[in-house]
Amino acid sequence: MSQGQALRSAAPEKLNTEPWDVQVFFDGDCPLCVREIAMLRRLDRGRGRIRFTDIAAPSFDAGEHGLDGRDLMAEIHALLPSGEVITGVEVFRRLYAAVGFGGLTRLTRLPGLSQLLDVSYRVFARNRLRLTGRCDGGCAVQPKTSSQQNLS
Repeated sequence: MSQGQALRSAAPEKLNTEPWDVQVFFDGDCPLCVREIAMLRRLDRGRGRIRFTDIAAPSFDAGEHGLDGRDLMAEIHALLPSGEVITGVEVFRRLYAAVGFGGLTRLTRLPGLSQLLDVSYRVFARNRLRLTGRCDGGCAVQPKTSSQQNLS
């Protein structure tokens, strides 16, 4: 499945009767993510078009949402009122459309630009923990070499 496609639909397609347009699952321990979420909260201006769910909160349980915690950490996810789960760049399109930037988000669907954004996001998502200083295992500090030990 390509980036930004629906992962599942928990319910048949329906009209949005919810007061929100999109529920975003974000990593509250990620400094970059927190800045983006803070900006989206300001842009939402208390209208509640976006539901914000911090996957780093101690009380968060991915299973309650029918999701997997590892998947949520691997890339951004969102839930639509229809029950559809979306990922990647499509999440950002929906978030910014919800706060009034729909015209701008349509530009991100242009051929070429859409693919560039998808690839760029995949590279970022794969390296997000390292870029924010939060590696676990995959970015472990290597043991000192004998020449480094002699300098100590």
